Amino acid sequence: MAQTTVIIMVDGFDPEYLDYCPTSNLRSLAKQGFMTEARAMMPTVTNVNNVSLITASYPEVHGITSNYWLNRQTGEEAYMESGDYVLAETMFQRATKTGARSLLVTAKDKLRRLLGDGATLSVSSEEAPQWVVEGAGQPPPIYSLEVNEWVIDAGRYILSQEHYDLVYLTTTDYAMHTYPPEDPESSRHLALLDEAIGRLVESLPDVQLLLTADHGMSSKDRLVHLPAELARHGIQAQAVPIIKDRYTVHHSNLGGCIYLYLGDGDIDQALAVIRQIDGVDQALNREEAAKTFRLMPGRIGDIMVLGGPGVVFGDPEQVTLPPTLRSHGSLHEERVPIIGYGGNFDGFEFKENKDLGRFVFERVLG
Repeated sequence: MAQTTVIIMVDGFDPEYLDYCPTSNLRSLAKQGFMTEARAMMPTVTNVNNVSLITASYPEVHGITSNYWLNRQTGEEAYMESGDYVLAETMFQRATKTGARSLLVTAKDKLRRLLGDGATLSVSSEEAPQWVVEGAGQPPPIYSLEVNEWVIDAGRYILSQEHYDLVYLTTTDYAMHTYPPEDPESSRHLALLDEAIGRLVESLPDVQLLLTADHGMSSKDRLVHLPAELARHGIQAQAVPIIKDRYTVHHSNLGGCIYLYLGDGDIDQALAVIRQIDGVDQALNREEAAKTFRLMPGRIGDIMVLGGPGVVFGDPEQVTLPPTLRSHGSLHEERVPIIGYGGNFDGFEFKENKDLGRFVFERVLG
């Protein structure tokens, strides 16, 4: 490989942030290369979209259908944050096969564990090696505006010490969950990130860079508890939050999409009830959901429910709806930006964020 290829996944980078926030370096890169809007994978949550990108495949192939899941065979619930869940070849594994060196730097350690199999080196801000800390500085807290700047700077420092052919940098969306695009803190966060990306590109004169997001972000102001609604009709259901992970300060495990598991209940009856609930955009049985969103049927619920623009799903007895909640998971967070710089992108279509992975497999590692 003549170039270093850098993929940046900015967690929660809704296109609306580009309308409000100063991103002079990103705009310059886009002007010299290209910028477009594309679709994220459904459900619009972090694990699903990062794995879709690094495998260049849909969840029906790679098997990551949620941040959190219920194994219907065993009845056990688990976080989907181990590489053992990933059923498709990743770009890191392919790079190793071709003799290329690959680097993964993440904010969240869960993504290092989920994505890192096959990477020559994988680093997270939460479990940073001492030599990286000495070169890039002490990682800021995971719930901070500065941690994403650190991810980019750590990648730049590591590249100054060792050569890597393929680099994947993925951030955290604490800032986007916390501040809307028009908030001054959003501008401060995006300025820090933009400046770090500028320094990275300046340090790599022969870089080929692609940037996208795993999902957008929306303000949420209404909590719907589906099991309670179904119970009024004599239907028992267990709700499993798709967005659920260990970073609850972000979103309180409240997202705009949820899986429902029914015992011996009538699925058609349950669907009829759910579709009448104000705030529900769509309710699909397992087969419909798998076909519509290209999901692995054995790793989703009996029913998949999508909320309206301001709706999240959860149990009010377990969690209180934060007054300024911003979250994702539904189709309303499907639009994401894509920026490309420094490469030959002629004739290549970027319609989904996973197409960045397809570009890597076909044009970088092919």
